[in-house]
Amino acid sequence: MATIEQLTTRIAETLQSGDPLPHVVKIDLKGAGFIHIDGAAVTNQDAPADLVVTISLDDVVALGRRRLDPMTALISRRMRMSDMSLAMSMQAQIQTLFAQAA
Repeated sequence: MATIEQLTTRIAETLQSGDPLPHVVKIDLKGAGFIHIDGAAVTNQDAPADLVVTISLDDVVALGRRRLDPMTALISRRMRMSDMSLAMSMQAQIQTLFAQAA
């Protein structure tokens, strides 16, 4: 299973090779830490963000491996979004980031 450090590195590498995110995103890993993404800058700081995705590290890995469906994660409240309309507009980018957890 991926650690928060490995996941942070993978996300940073993905963003360096592609387009930066258009909004600031924070992934709250429910006590395991944070991944803060501001453009192409990725840190583990608990800083303000336009969109906060709250999900466990295990569930991020399950999403990345396609063992957990994003809609199921939302409906079962295993994943929460602070701004659903913003999350929907960034759906493809968020899925790409979660794929790095596999």
